[in-house]
Amino acid sequence: MFSPDSLFDLDRTEHSVIFENVTHAWEALAKISTYLQFRLKPGIHGKLIGKPFISGAVYIGAGTIIEHGAMIKGPAWIGEGCEIRNGAYIRENVVVGNGVVLGNACEFKNCLIFDEAQIPHFNYVGDSILGHKAHLGAGAILSNVRLDHAPISVAAAEAVINTGLKKFGAIIGDRAEIGCNSVLSPGSIIGRDTIIYPGTSWRGVLASNSIAKMEPQTLRILPRQQKN
Repeated sequence: MFSPDSLFDLDRTEHSVIFENVTHAWEALAKISTYLQFRLKPGIHGKLIGKPFISGAVYIGAGTIIEHGAMIKGPAWIGEGCEIRNGAYIRENVVVGNGVVLGNACEFKNCLIFDEAQIPHFNYVGDSILGHKAHLGAGAILSNVRLDHAPISVAAAEAVINTGLKKFGAIIGDRAEIGCNSVLSPGSIIGRDTIIYPGTSWRGVLASNSIAKMEPQTLRILPRQQKN
């Protein structure tokens, strides 16, 4: 389930060439920088509101709106009809499709985002790929580094695969919904049409058309002692 076409509709990005000769989807992460180096043609064709910060080596497509307070440090490629909202921080080697929302207090680095994905509030997306119409709820975090800084592995059904990457967040398939304040551990693979409930700490592989949720904790209500 780790091949690009098992997780993504490759017709939903104009950057599908990044996945050529890729066996496991995460292998594309190492190709983003080179892809931008050779194919990016800087230009601002969208609308700027106020004075967002935009460095060199940035392409912004027609119909895209960049709000005041956003920061875009190239190289970065942002497609058409996107919303880059106040407080979005885009830093190096970011490829964004068409109709994407990148929102307030969200940070992005070395990632590929397919068309119509939404990352609108307080999210971190580093060394990750988000599929078509994938959605991160407010506060959802894609952790991309192990605490011991060791290379990141993916636990497949038949074996554990060492990716060789020390920075690898998550691969999130088409139409996946990640609930508010969820945390995905490094190397998480989330299949198509999945749901991860709010507040879930997820690690590993979640098959397509699955739901993951934490069991609710017991809530105790105690009487408050009154002061004399």
